[in-house]
Amino acid sequence: MNILFYYFLILNGIAFILMAYDKHLAKTQKQRIPERTLLGSAFLGGTIGSGLGMLTFRHKTAKKSYLLKFWLILILQILIGWFYLNR
Repeated sequence: MNILFYYFLILNGIAFILMAYDKHLAKTQKQRIPERTLLGSAFLGGTIGSGLGMLTFRHKTAKKSYLLKFWLILILQILIGWFYLNR
């Protein structure tokens, strides 16, 4: 169980940093991190870090297509967790 905790801790930290760095790149008008990478980090378990990064840096909060994909990933993870705990 310790390994799983550290996996999610590190992945959420990476997702948070990716959101911060992409916001920085957006402000400086440089090449951005692909949305696929940002959503991929959320999909792999970094949803909390990614969501906190969105709120903290006000990044990707106005882009409806990104938010839809993010919320679908979150709902999918909640359903998977619910089914796993109730089997």
